[in-house]
Formats: sequence, structure tokens, C-alpha cells
Amino acid sequence: MRKSINVTAANDDLQSAERSTSQTVKAQLKLRELILSGELPSGVRIAELSIVETLGVSRTPIRAALVQLEQEGLLQALPSGGFAVASFSERDIADAIELRGSLEGLLARLAAERGAPPVVLAEARAALQSIDALLRQVTLTDESFSHYVAANERFHTLLAEMAGSDVIARQLERINRLPFASPSAFVLAQSNAADSRDMLVVAQAQHWQVLDAIERRESARAEAIMREHSRIAQRNLRLAVTHQGGSAALPLPGLQLIRRR
Repeated sequence: MRKSINVTAANDDLQSAERSTSQTVKAQLKLRELILSGELPSGVRIAELSIVETLGVSRTPIRAALVQLEQEGLLQALPSGGFAVASFSERDIADAIELRGSLEGLLARLAAERGAPPVVLAEARAALQSIDALLRQVTLTDESFSHYVAANERFHTLLAEMAGSDVIARQLERINRLPFASPSAFVLAQSNAADSRDMLVVAQAQHWQVLDAIERRESARAEAIMREHSRIAQRNLRLAVTHQGGSAALPLPGLQLIRRR
């Protein structure tokens, strides 16, 4: 009888922990949406009670979500307690992109040195073939850009799998959580540019080149290509900031968090 009670109590504790985790994740996702949409302006202290009322979640998961977003870099802890939405200079974003390029370059080099698993190489090739199909279109629609984002992110994710390094992959994931550092962060902002398709073609050529270098076990070449690949994101950063506040609104979540100086 006692054993049955203990099992029941353990199950109740497990279910309670799962509910708590689910509420924290829900709060984290909703808070991120509020930040990137501009509903929570940068520099202003976040009113915890107001967030509780807005999201309909208790204070405990809200507090846990705030801590998680602070660790991601979207929030900054205030000396007086609590959190405020962070802002980023152009240099901050450029440095984050540079760091991503360095880490992805390292992953490409390790993949070439260690030998990438054939199944992962096949998946990467399939992702690039789907991008090729999109780029055969004369003009790219919003739907085409969305499909490109998905396939592009898939390829970059597989790059970490090719290297087989969980340590580097975790650090890269942390960088990619910043709203402007991920491989596809500026693709939608780029969609309004006259040469948008040309830039995607250049990026795709680099994708195929790095995959070829990895398959040929050319580690130095693979690393150099991925570092150069990040330069496209640097160019798109400048494009997005140049258009910031202009008449043409760019569909870039979190753009208002970038300060020019």
C-alpha cells in the first residue's frame, strides 16, 4: 500500500514538473514575440505583473522565462532588480555574425577532417537541391523566400551534425538565438532589394562549395568558405539598417532593437 502511494506521489510530482516546464516555454515564446514585435520597447523595465496579466501565466514561469531570455541576450538585468529589453548596436550584431561565421567555419573544418556521415551529407544535398529548385524561378515570391529560409536553416543545422561536435553546436545555437545572428535573420529584409535573387544565388554557390570541400576532405577550404559566407549576412545587416525608419517597412522581426550609434 505504501509503495502504491509513493508511486502515485512520484507521478504527481512528474506531471507537476512537466506542467511547469510547459508553462515556462509558453511564457518564453510569448515574451520573445512581444519583444521582437516591439510591444515591449527596449530600455524600459518590464512590469512583471503586467506580463502575468497579458500572458495569463503565473509569476513563477514568467520569472523563469525572463531569466532564460536574459541568458539569450534579449533582456538585460537591471541594477535595481528586474529586467529590461536589450538593444543592440550595429557593431554588436556584426560581431555576433562574425562569431557565427567563425564557429560554422570550425564546424566545416572538423566535418572535413573527421569525415561527415554519408546520411547527413545526403540530407544536406537534398536541402540544397530544394534551394536550387526555388532559385530557378524568374522572380521570388514571399512564399519562395519562406521556403528558402526553411531549407537554408536546415542546411546550416546539418553542418553541425556533419562535424559531430555537440560542444560547438551548443555554442552556435546560443549565438543563433539572437534575433539578428542566425543564418536566415536578414533574408526577409533582403527580399525587397533589387539584387535579392542574385545574393541568394551567391550564397547558394557557397553552400555547394563548402559541401564539396567537406566531401573532398579539404578542411582549410571548407573553413574559409563558411567564414566568407557570413559576409553576406554582414552586407544584409547594413542593408536592413540603411532602410530602418524609411518609407518601406522591412519584414524583419526585432529591427527596432538595432540602434545606429
